[in-house]
Amino acid sequence: MKKYVTPADLQAALAMRDLSDPAQGPHAMSLLLADITTALDRLWGIGVQTHRSSPLVATADNYDRLGYSPDDVTRDSRYSRHVSPTVMLRSHTSAGVPALLDSLRLELGRYDRLHALPGLVFRRDAIDRTHVGTPHQVDLWRLKARGLLGAADLEQMMSAVVEAVLPAAVYPDVQWRAGPADHSYTDTGRQVDVLVTQPDGTREWLELAECGLVAAQVLRGSGLDPRRWAGLALGLGLDRAVMLRKGIRDIRLLRSDHPGVVAQLRDLNPYRPVSVMPEVRRDLSLVLDSPAEADAELLGDRARTVLGPDAELLAALEIRAVTPASGLPAAAVERLRITPGQVNVLLRLVLQPLDRTLTDGEANLMRDRVYLALHRGPVQELASG
Repeated sequence: MKKYVTPADLQAALAMRDLSDPAQGPHAMSLLLADITTALDRLWGIGVQTHRSSPLVATADNYDRLGYSPDDVTRDSRYSRHVSPTVMLRSHTSAGVPALLDSLRLELGRYDRLHALPGLVFRRDAIDRTHVGTPHQVDLWRLKARGLLGAADLEQMMSAVVEAVLPAAVYPDVQWRAGPADHSYTDTGRQVDVLVTQPDGTREWLELAECGLVAAQVLRGSGLDPRRWAGLALGLGLDRAVMLRKGIRDIRLLRSDHPGVVAQLRDLNPYRPVSVMPEVRRDLSLVLDSPAEADAELLGDRARTVLGPDAELLAALEIRAVTPASGLPAAAVERLRITPGQVNVLLRLVLQPLDRTLTDGEANLMRDRVYLALHRGPVQELASG
């Protein structure tokens, strides 16, 4: 049975500031987005049209018209935010593409333009220092009538985007690679990774974008003849792009209201760390009803929900161990009163405010709120008494 977003959660989602939108205030994210679109405009000289629309979209536009199969797991309420049987909070900015393609049906002559579709997306995700449940994305689609676009054009696009995010003048040692990737709405799909240097000096490959040639069936779905129309499609996570550009290690800093952080998020200069508050760790021993519930993203989503505004204090949620009831010592089975089929999950919460020190009492209360929301056993082990 599909679960729907509550009115309160929907209101909160729609009220969230879009950091990529300069109309909602200055931010490094909108500056970087402008750099990316300007770079592609200079490359092709075709003009850029930016589309900002409501994050409420038709479920069909989010999935069916982009080629997702009817049984795709991402349709499940555990992953997506459904508002009604036919409307949802978009899980990717590509959800705006079907309407864009529909608008081109009457274009009968030559056409060549870059379309940018930026904004917030809403989905389940891991809780760690590089992921958040409401990230920013941008879809960049070059659509052309009466002309060909191919692999060479896609290669140019990837190179220009990498240079815009990590300009060689600032990051002379940057490297990138493109490997194969499957998408329901592209052919010749590629994933773009960049090799970056971490603060400890180690080098690591990180995903920056995914792209491909627009699939013929997506064009046909909007009444566009793929013998006349062609396109390039690239999707980019703007949060990660800003973090890479400025050297920010914790995604929560992008929404910080700390004056020392806010002042640095008005440009694209390298980030200078402000005082870091100490981490507070709390371990939980949970009883869950099935192994399927022992999923870090699912548990993280429930933790965010129960913590509400305090969710910003949760730096990480990690599953340390999963043990079926049959694998526990008899004393543990008796203490937890766990039943066959259930599992014991050892979960670690990492709590870390960005602007103050968390007291033990506050940490224990947050720990217990998460525990009570996740635990399915009859015996409760609370830290705050």
